[in-house]
Amino acid sequence: MDSPQSPAEPSSNEAVERDSTTDTAPGLPSPVSGADRAPLFDVIVVGCGPTGAMLAAELRLHDVRVLVLEKETEPASFVRIVGLHIRSIELMAMRGLLDRILERGRKRPAGGFFAAIDKPVPRGLDSAHAYLLGIPQPVVVGLLEDHAVRLGARVRHGGAVTGVEQDDEGVTVELAGGELLRSRYLVGCDGARSTVRKLLGVGFPGEPSRNETLMGEVEVGVPQEEVAAKAAEIHATDKSFSLHPFGDKVYRVVVSVPGVGDRAEPPTLDDFRRRLRTIAGTDFGVHSPRWLSRFGDATRLAERYRVGRVLLAGDAAHIHPPIGGQGLNLGVQDAVNLGWKLAAHVRGWAPEKLLDTYEAERHPVAADVLDNTRAQTELLSAGPGPQAVRGLLTELMDFDEVNRYLIEKITATGIRYDFGEAPDLVGRRLPDIAVEHGRLYDLLHGGRGLLLDRTGRLAVGGWSDRVDHLADPTADLDVPCVLLRPDGHVAWVGDDQRDLDHHLSRWFGEPAT
Repeated sequence: MDSPQSPAEPSSNEAVERDSTTDTAPGLPSPVSGADRAPLFDVIVVGCGPTGAMLAAELRLHDVRVLVLEKETEPASFVRIVGLHIRSIELMAMRGLLDRILERGRKRPAGGFFAAIDKPVPRGLDSAHAYLLGIPQPVVVGLLEDHAVRLGARVRHGGAVTGVEQDDEGVTVELAGGELLRSRYLVGCDGARSTVRKLLGVGFPGEPSRNETLMGEVEVGVPQEEVAAKAAEIHATDKSFSLHPFGDKVYRVVVSVPGVGDRAEPPTLDDFRRRLRTIAGTDFGVHSPRWLSRFGDATRLAERYRVGRVLLAGDAAHIHPPIGGQGLNLGVQDAVNLGWKLAAHVRGWAPEKLLDTYEAERHPVAADVLDNTRAQTELLSAGPGPQAVRGLLTELMDFDEVNRYLIEKITATGIRYDFGEAPDLVGRRLPDIAVEHGRLYDLLHGGRGLLLDRTGRLAVGGWSDRVDHLADPTADLDVPCVLLRPDGHVAWVGDDQRDLDHHLSRWFGEPAT
């Protein structure tokens, strides 16, 4: 394999440690006085959740100068368990992060996701990582932030954005207190109530919250058999209810609440007790909560993902109920799709319309997730109509093809981006197949493109600074050669050098001379 470029180390005037103050830290360039100054950063990322941290790391793989602004000074006070689905686990493997994440999570079967219909894992899931990984969200955020910092990103906590202005050369960001910063691009990864989205004036149409759900992890004061019997009785008529073991002495509780309360106020244990007594006739003696949270069922999608030099990703671009556990995964996948494209523009080799493909590819994916969560919400309703449909779908899911289709939808392994007329493999992600001396994803840690060549006759030529080449006749492929984008999606299949050169230009710009 041609030698890949290693991820660039930060230059001598770039600090790699975190900054937890709102003042300019050592190593951080001084703030600009106005929009007439040249950008000091290539990209400013607003928000250091999973999406923002992953995006910062992806940009640093290409030596892009990145500042991440996080308005919070401390991590979240509650520890919510989230699930990494198959595609997100694959992305962690592609960037060499999987071992660290597996150490902190718990594997679970990759089944029973869709509308909580309990079906076994379908046969033939096309992935070397066909499982769900339960892991505390702060652990995910911490691991991804550490990854970004190691690569040279600067993370600044306590940096609340209050203003954004852009011109032909860059973006000026105003922080609380009046400090100004300057960058070539800005990405809002600042959540459902995104300040960046609001400042851009981007519409966020959809449905507002009509109901809330309380979710948490608690200990109970009654025998396990009593809990199991009562929970099964309730779940028979209320599919949204759940109270089941989640570790030693701990139970995960999910209970719906009609109407919408004050989302700014976190729920209390008494809120859970009252709602449990209403639904179950008992509060099960719940005590010693690990974490408690509430969420609504709002469903919204940004009208645009890009306005000039400012882009949106993660919950800033889309929100939906957490049915199926797709939210965090959707944001991380946004970041991996956007990172290499934005880096290509910063580094000067991007084809003209490359950055536009971010919205063209990811907006339909988010729309599909919103629709499948709407469908799941209906299937969890207690009315006779939704329950009749649920019963029919439950029967249909006994067919492996139906079960697999829905699992691939939830886990994002069934996505096929529209690259125009092409073989079916083009636009899809390539699984972690066996290659000479290892696995495919081990070759993608640097975030570069890859030509996987079973013929040994092709070359990447002037694109070798952006695309690696592995001539491997043993690769587990049904086609002669594939060209992979840095996000692991297939950009081309074939065996003709001229056709390959055309697609290298399409995705990776003009060759170096």
